[in-house]
Parts: sequence; C-alpha cells; structure tokens
Amino acid sequence: MNAIGKHSVASALQLAGKLPAQGAPGSEPSSDSLHGSAKSGELREKFTQFVGEAFYGQMLKSMRATVGKPAYFHGGHAEEVFQGQLDQTMAEHLTKASASTFADPMFERQFPQLAEAKLASGLDELSQLRRQ
Repeated sequence: MNAIGKHSVASALQLAGKLPAQGAPGSEPSSDSLHGSAKSGELREKFTQFVGEAFYGQMLKSMRATVGKPAYFHGGHAEEVFQGQLDQTMAEHLTKASASTFADPMFERQFPQLAEAKLASGLDELSQLRRQ
C-alpha cells in the first residue's frame, strides 16, 4: 500500500474512533485499547472486508470490461445494473471465503501493535489446551 493509501486508511480509522489522533497529547495507545481483543478483532474484520471487497470488486469489474456486449440478447441498462449488483454480491461472498489470506498480512503491516496483541492472545489460548 502506498503512502497515500496508508494515510487515508489511518485517517478513516481515526474518524471512526478506532485509532487515536497522531501527534495529539496522550496519543500513545493505552495497553487496554491495544489488547482489547474485541476492538482488534472488529478492526481486523472491517479491514479484511474493505480490502477483500475492493480487490474482488475491481477484479470483477476488469473481467467484465474485457468482454464486449453481445450482438443479440443484451438487456441494456437494466442488465448492466444487475451485473453491478451481482458483482458486488459475488465480491462479498469471495471476501468472506478467502480475503483473509491476503488481507491479514496487510493488516499486520498496517497495524503491528494490534497484530501483536492478537498473536499474544492466540498463544494464551493455545497454552490453555490440555491433552486428555
């Protein structure tokens, strides 16, 4: 992700109240806000949803652009609107199925503190497992 993309994602999350403003007094995240697995999980989920839907949406849009309109049996504007809605629905389903495979590494690069908090909580859960 380029510098402009990082800035806009961080700004959007600050506006949503997920991250403190940079450079503000007391902007150092507290351990409660960093280790809040519910907030971290929700942020990761929304990040994955955004990245997945943007990626798959653009992919489907590009695929549609490579195929021309048929000479016969084209539904006109109504078909184009339906295809847009169909592509959006397919992007949502593809995101739920497989977006985490490429969005998780992006999340860990963008928000290393939150990714470390998830890793630590995951190890704590694993340590609680016992053989029977």
